[in-house]
Amino acid sequence: MRLWRFNGGLPSLAEHKNESVNFPIETAPVPPLLVYPLGQHIGNAAKPLVSTGDKVLRGQKIADAQGLISAPIHAGSSGVVTNIADHLIPHPSGFSAPSISIETDGLDEEITYVPHDDFRQLSTSELVDIIREAGIVGLGGAAFPTAIKLNTQNKALHIDTLILNGAECEPYISCDDRLLKERPHLVIEGIEILLHMIRAKRAILAIEDNVPDTFKSIQDAIAKNNNPAITAVQIPTIYPTGGEKQLIQTLTGKEVPSGEIPADIGIVSTNVGTVHAVQRAVIEGKPLTSRIITVTGEGVKKPHNLEVRIGTPIQTLIDVCHGYTKHAERLIMGGPMMGFALLNDEIPIVKATNCILVASKEEAITEKQAMPCIRCGLCASACPVSLLPQQLYWFSKSEQLEKAEALNLFDCIECGCCDVVCPSHIPLVQHFRYAKSALKVQNHDKHLSDVARDRFEAREERIARDKAERAERSRKKKAALKSKPAKEEIDAAVSRAKAKKQKPTENET
Repeated sequence: MRLWRFNGGLPSLAEHKNESVNFPIETAPVPPLLVYPLGQHIGNAAKPLVSTGDKVLRGQKIADAQGLISAPIHAGSSGVVTNIADHLIPHPSGFSAPSISIETDGLDEEITYVPHDDFRQLSTSELVDIIREAGIVGLGGAAFPTAIKLNTQNKALHIDTLILNGAECEPYISCDDRLLKERPHLVIEGIEILLHMIRAKRAILAIEDNVPDTFKSIQDAIAKNNNPAITAVQIPTIYPTGGEKQLIQTLTGKEVPSGEIPADIGIVSTNVGTVHAVQRAVIEGKPLTSRIITVTGEGVKKPHNLEVRIGTPIQTLIDVCHGYTKHAERLIMGGPMMGFALLNDEIPIVKATNCILVASKEEAITEKQAMPCIRCGLCASACPVSLLPQQLYWFSKSEQLEKAEALNLFDCIECGCCDVVCPSHIPLVQHFRYAKSALKVQNHDKHLSDVARDRFEAREERIARDKAERAERSRKKKAALKSKPAKEEIDAAVSRAKAKKQKPTENET
């Protein structure tokens, strides 16, 4: 199969995957407390369905989706709801947000699941409903509701290709690699479900060429499955080849235009962990209550991959990995390139969590002394989205946000390639993140201002219309009064009528 090359990228990042990938997936214990932020996916936060004091079971829906782009949340174990209040969430801001806390009872009792052994007997809409009700979102980090991405039946879209992203280009992260090693048959079954749903002609599972044993494991599973529509492809190990648009370009040569989505060019792309969750939801009837996470870094004693109940505090995972080392300097959710620092280890695991990096001082990307830009152009050469980071930096720094937006600022995937190659150590991605946030606030304020203006103009128009209508009614009334006979004429007519009535008839005479 022919492969293409996207612009930029970094081919020589230190991987640091061997620290965790060589150990089998271990199931983490159920913690005494599970915490579920209501907004752990793209879109509207979920709405609680439980109250303090309620008894819940594993798999029970405890919060429901609000609106189209949202996802329900399910309890990861049995226990009692102890609190529905703000709790620290995994977010760069360090903010707290509404969350449901469940004190587990140690019984781990489950609801009764409804499996579907033959998914081919189900329609696309039925499968979409199952996936939506299971609370599945993108497990590669984006956390976009999967049901929305797969629901192409009501759109004027023809999906030709399904791409399965097994390329873990971010250093340290190995959870998808371990999944493909240990459960390839389940992933292939999940791919068949998606092919049936979206009616695509082919499915391509992309794996980087630095994991030949994983590739062989998948090839064996595909051969055993004997579905000619599914193929596995090895791709070059270049960061960030696991980015959705970069992977699509690598496999198909097609570029997703700015402002559009892969479905607009006939492609649906999803992470292999998400496919595994779909298989569980459809075949076993189980909602998303756990996921595989890499716990690694020089700051933890035994790095490896764990299957973790969503809502588990990070401290529990550290304990499973035999605790911190003396080198532990910083907790990072995600990898060193695109991850973000956490305030403490009481923060819970959410659906989007694929890695907890306990970084040493050497591993953590610490602040460096930024120097003036020397206009070397290395940032532009490294950008995988073909942006102009140098100009974006100038406009972002000088608060010329509209100019930055005009240069496609929102196409930036914040991969950090420009930061790595910058000889002046300018924190470019930080400037871009700030500019994006400022633009969102500015656009939101503008939207509110536009709404207020429209309301004011509508009110003024209504007042003017009412005034005009009153004036017209007054005019018609006056005209009607003017057209009435004079009082003398009316009196004369009345007199004639009375006289006529009083005049005797001929018979009476």
